[in-house]
Amino acid sequence: MFKERYQKLHNSIVPDETMISNVIRRAQQYECKRRLSGWQRGLCAAAAIICVMPLAAASSTGYQVMYAVSPQATQFFTPVQRADEDQGIRMEVESASVHGNTVEVYVSFQDLEGSRIDGTTDLYDSYSIGRPFSSAGGCFFDSFDEETGKARFLISITEWENQKFTGKKVTFSVREILSGKKIYDHIDIPIELSAVPDVEKTQQVYACCGGGLDYPQDRNDFRSLVPGRAMKEFPVEGIDLTGIGYIDGSLHLQTAVCYRNGMDNHGYFYLTDKAGNIIHSNYTFGFRENEETENRIDYNNYIFDIPRDEIGQYTLHGWFSSGGTLTKGDWRVTFPIEQAP
Repeated sequence: MFKERYQKLHNSIVPDETMISNVIRRAQQYECKRRLSGWQRGLCAAAAIICVMPLAAASSTGYQVMYAVSPQATQFFTPVQRADEDQGIRMEVESASVHGNTVEVYVSFQDLEGSRIDGTTDLYDSYSIGRPFSSAGGCFFDSFDEETGKARFLISITEWENQKFTGKKVTFSVREILSGKKIYDHIDIPIELSAVPDVEKTQQVYACCGGGLDYPQDRNDFRSLVPGRAMKEFPVEGIDLTGIGYIDGSLHLQTAVCYRNGMDNHGYFYLTDKAGNIIHSNYTFGFRENEETENRIDYNNYIFDIPRDEIGQYTLHGWFSSGGTLTKGDWRVTFPIEQAP
């Protein structure tokens, strides 16, 4: 009983947000004003750890504060914890291996109370990787096991300086899990492309994102379709097709997603010719309306450089993902990395 009561009180200790900001700001300012020797930095980091050490095992906020001050010291003092549970979902480190200067870690998620984990599960770009060395890292969906109900993700971390990983620990944390998405797997879009018109009215927009082989890197303003009513021919729930037409000799398609209801709704278009060859868009760009409000709308534009008199030889298709269940929580694991002999 005493142990449970102490743990509950211990877990409730969370620093004030203003204090957190001040600690991080002062630590950064102090580092800028004065270059400390190795032993001085160690003393300062140790002092910071001692001041907030009770938070290390219980609070992700405490971990973030310490990590901002000294990643190396934070990872040294953070205890090993290979599994964590929150909101009825268990996250667990299944394996960790080193190949040269790359660490590969498999982490699984399992719903202990229901069926929120499935083959569409993703981490909604809410994960973070804490490591005490300079590196590049990422996390990718690997597989889903129907029998165990576990979704597995691969964490890949590559050391920049080709140093050994012996004795170092990595912390992986997640704040949001999205699952139950509806996947429109390479569907046909029933639009007769030969009847697509040339567009007379366009608008100049500022691109907030974009990409593709032919994306013009030296500009951020584009001529775009003016959004119209959602086209009934587009069968994807949660994503509207708001325009299609030719601008300056190129085929433009435009979709809209309401940010408030859109979750992670996304996808792409592609064309196929009569021989079944796939033609992807030359580039894409996006812009937003009502950006600072809950009524924000994200518009994505897909451009195909196919002449107007040839487009009738192609058919339109797409892959899209929409909807789902978003589970918010706090999952965090810390595990050691050992270099293979």
